[in-house]
Amino acid sequence: MKDFLLLSTFRHIFQNNNFKSVLKFIRNLKMWFYLISFVLICSSLIPLIQNSHWFFRFFEFGKLQLFVLVTATFLVGIIFINTSNTSHKIVLGFLGLIILFHAKDLYPYTLLHSIPKNKRTSSCSKTISIISANIYQKNKDYFRFITLIEKHNPDLFLTMESNKNWEKELSCFEDSYPFHVKVALENTYGMHLYSKLEIISRKVHYFVAEDIPCIEAKLKSKDGFVFNFYGVHPPPPSPTEEENAKERDGELLSLAKVVKSKKEPCVVVGDFNNVAWAKSSLLFRKTSELIDARVGRGLFATFHAKYWFFRFPIDLFFHSTEVFVAELKTLAFFGSDHFPIFSSFYINKKNTKQEELVEKLENGEGRDVNKIIKEGINEESENRS
Repeated sequence: MKDFLLLSTFRHIFQNNNFKSVLKFIRNLKMWFYLISFVLICSSLIPLIQNSHWFFRFFEFGKLQLFVLVTATFLVGIIFINTSNTSHKIVLGFLGLIILFHAKDLYPYTLLHSIPKNKRTSSCSKTISIISANIYQKNKDYFRFITLIEKHNPDLFLTMESNKNWEKELSCFEDSYPFHVKVALENTYGMHLYSKLEIISRKVHYFVAEDIPCIEAKLKSKDGFVFNFYGVHPPPPSPTEEENAKERDGELLSLAKVVKSKKEPCVVVGDFNNVAWAKSSLLFRKTSELIDARVGRGLFATFHAKYWFFRFPIDLFFHSTEVFVAELKTLAFFGSDHFPIFSSFYINKKNTKQEELVEKLENGEGRDVNKIIKEGINEESENRS
């Protein structure tokens, strides 16, 4: 019966002149396979060119998307296309190497990657919680964000892109969050910090430009633990914003040097406009000797909130070895193009388990850091007003 059905199927194909259509489809599939493979391989390798122009840096952001697309293309090449052809095998070999290349960078940000465990003891602080949110300056849904803060009730929260209008709306928190650092700007780089914890000292840095602030605050928890908080939001390299990544990278590495000089525990949060596997992010970690909180926990992609496939993990959280993350997650959509990040942590100065996660500068990288900072300071933006 099966032989009869198979024979009938082939007879139908030939009788209806569909065999040529099948051959044409196979040839087209091969053509599209080679074309898509070439585009994906090039897109994956372009970021290895250390050019600060936005075109070269753009492809760093979509590593997860590229990993998915390359893997899908690889499987199509194996399952649907004859692999006896030598050139086809070569293309499959390149795709396989690219899959491994992406997997190596993404693996630390999966639950498969182990991280040191820590037990709460009497030497630990109480849990401290933070919400970091790029609110999108044009977003007028103030009530939804205010409701989000009231719901999660963090000990402090940081807003980015907040201007005078947002400052006015956030004034409802001034009683419950009596400590503030306010930098209202209309250029999408305004920042506001609201804290229930005492702010012992504060400073607003302008590392690379007089219109890009970075908030520094020394805080004291209710049980007497002192730590340094930094809120950062450098400009992104993009065709609609900055032509290159010089200011972004200079800002982040300038901050890294400040953090490294501190003796107290430190946390750094904000919209980095960068991904954790970029060279400048690696230099940031090595210079500051901070730990990326996402390691072993997940990517937590935050931008763009409205387009799920084009979503990148650019709102980051870094901390020193004395800081132990209890929870890290994204929160609900509130009208912005970013999802907010919620993090809670406690401080334990007597535990050194996390020191194995710290990366340090290697030979020549210190000179690279100084060069990048200098280029960032010398860069002049033509897009901000």
